[in-house]
Amino acid sequence: MSPETNSLRVRWSREWRSLQVRLSRWLTSTTYNKKWLLLGVIIGIIAGLGAIAFYEALRLATYFFLEVLAGYRVPLPISEGARAASAGFARPWAIPLVACVGALAGAILVFAVAPEAEGHGTDAAIAAVHHNPRGVRVRAVIVKIIASALTIGSGGSGGREGPTGQISAGFGSFLARFLDLSPADARITVASGIGSGIGAIFGAPLGGAILATEILYRDDFEVEALLPSFIASIVGYAVWGSVEGFGPLFGYVGNYHLTSAMQLLWFAIIGIIGGGVGLLYAKTFYAMADYFSRLPLARWIRPALGGLIVGLIALAIPEVIGTGYGWIQAGLGPQLEHIPLWIVLILPFARIATTGLSIGSGGSGGIFGPGMVIGAFVGAAVWRLLEPVVPSLGHDPAPFVIVGMMACFGSISRAPLAVMLMVAEMTGTLSLVVPAMLAVGLATLIVRRNDDTIYRSQLRSRIESPAHRILTGLPLLALVPAGDAMASPRCVLKESDQPSTMREHLTAANVSAAPVVDAQGRYLGVVNLPEVDTERGAGEKSPPTGLATPVEGAAPESVGAIDATYAPIHQSIHLDSVLETLTSTTQRWAAVIDDDRRVVGTISISDIVRNYRRTVQANLQRISELGGTTGISEFVINEQSSMVGRSVRTSHTPRGVLITAIERGRDVIRPTGDTTLKAGDRLTVLGATEDLEVLRQLTSAE
Repeated sequence: MSPETNSLRVRWSREWRSLQVRLSRWLTSTTYNKKWLLLGVIIGIIAGLGAIAFYEALRLATYFFLEVLAGYRVPLPISEGARAASAGFARPWAIPLVACVGALAGAILVFAVAPEAEGHGTDAAIAAVHHNPRGVRVRAVIVKIIASALTIGSGGSGGREGPTGQISAGFGSFLARFLDLSPADARITVASGIGSGIGAIFGAPLGGAILATEILYRDDFEVEALLPSFIASIVGYAVWGSVEGFGPLFGYVGNYHLTSAMQLLWFAIIGIIGGGVGLLYAKTFYAMADYFSRLPLARWIRPALGGLIVGLIALAIPEVIGTGYGWIQAGLGPQLEHIPLWIVLILPFARIATTGLSIGSGGSGGIFGPGMVIGAFVGAAVWRLLEPVVPSLGHDPAPFVIVGMMACFGSISRAPLAVMLMVAEMTGTLSLVVPAMLAVGLATLIVRRNDDTIYRSQLRSRIESPAHRILTGLPLLALVPAGDAMASPRCVLKESDQPSTMREHLTAANVSAAPVVDAQGRYLGVVNLPEVDTERGAGEKSPPTGLATPVEGAAPESVGAIDATYAPIHQSIHLDSVLETLTSTTQRWAAVIDDDRRVVGTISISDIVRNYRRTVQANLQRISELGGTTGISEFVINEQSSMVGRSVRTSHTPRGVLITAIERGRDVIRPTGDTTLKAGDRLTVLGATEDLEVLRQLTSAE
């Protein structure tokens, strides 16, 4: 590398770190609303651009593989041109070969570069939210775009949601790493990325925002992600629509009016059948995935085998090719009557089988889209069978197709509300809310009774989430900031130190690792003794400079001996978030930084345990000092009160009183000794009667 190139690299690295410091400092000091307004806009822009990139890659791959090579034109929904399918195959022999080659190319790319991009992607994104929101590698995002386009574009049965969700989640994860977001904020960032990306590519921002909160659990919501998801979803949809158009995916289908309660009976039938078919979809998909995983074949061969079989099935049932959204469009109108009845009846089961072959074999694509096709033709089959014998059923299949989509996939995804809203947005109608509620409710009851889901990374509720489990099981951790629990750093190394100098400092401090800072004292990463020895053995021609925050995930990305994957902890972050960070990775300690990213200490799990015990003892001591006549009261701090502007510790609060919460505007604050009191704060306090009276006088300035 020439001196000019190295100088440019170092300069760029410093500018990158400077931007990182400024943004991190601002996010730490600003209000909740401002923070998530900025992050939501950034996430939305990235999600929208990611959705556009994947959609265009998929469209190009479909054109090349199916139209140019195989001579088959797939049908398209209204928003994409409302094109009908080819009457037949110009080159039937090419369909199995194209599907096999496309799946093979995608599989080779995945397993050679980013194995985590295997499969449908949504499960990986959900798992990242729960366990390692900072760990999604950017290379997995790039690989997912290309591999999914190859698999689906060559005829594989897959959808857009999985790739788009993982793409947006990956960029959200990078953002969390770059800005050193807390674990709680990192989770919300990745979840918002999932919802905004899926909402953008389906033209369903409201449903996407709700999906971000609902898809993470079987029976719960991540309510903290709701506002950020709304912001990110509307921005992502605006970016998407500016390029691809704002119309509903399937156009404006029309209004449906209930005229008799008896009409609900037919939708109840759809709900019951849809729930059963949804269960069959999940069980078949994972049974096939398990079967393929046990085949004595190389992992990259299995998707090719699955693609070959899908291509052979497509020769008899072309409706299994690709995303299938064009066939949903056909099912929404009079074209449904021109599709042979046996195709309508068998298509849900054919799609279940081909999705397992395409994605369950290890291919890259989504399972949301196939679920919509399956549900749509469940509804279409009910209409086709009943319409000749039930005159009151009506001559429009659209209501049955729409409710079928909602019931089948809304139930098995364990996200009924989000899927209902998304399908309503994709069809441009909310007139089916009442029959949809009945059908989706019945389908969900059937799925819940069998306790199954299509997304196996979902947790049952927030209580099972590692982050929420820590807060629920050890609530006092949320009261202690890292700055109060940290220890003084035993050793801090400089970026310019030679490996031999680093080793001397580490040995003198009797530690195997230490934080590294740049010339301005700002945190860069961590040096481990084995890495120093490796670097030392390679020679000491130049100091390890030029470090930038890596864009890859948990795998170490080092320059010289410096490992930048060790996330620092801001001194204001509370111990519940610190413990989550340390237990979700191989990290067992972390550097503590201030607003300027300067190292002010270190913190380990033993430090957390020690301070938790101290906090418990202090709280037990205060509770033991309460008399027999105790109670809970609320007081509002008057503007003239002497408590205004003081911290809880210096506010002259009676010793026998415990302030359990402070309500400030719309925020509820867990107070610590350093929490500053403000006029208008509503205090919830526990204490003896006489002490509560003293506090009342203090707050009211009597």
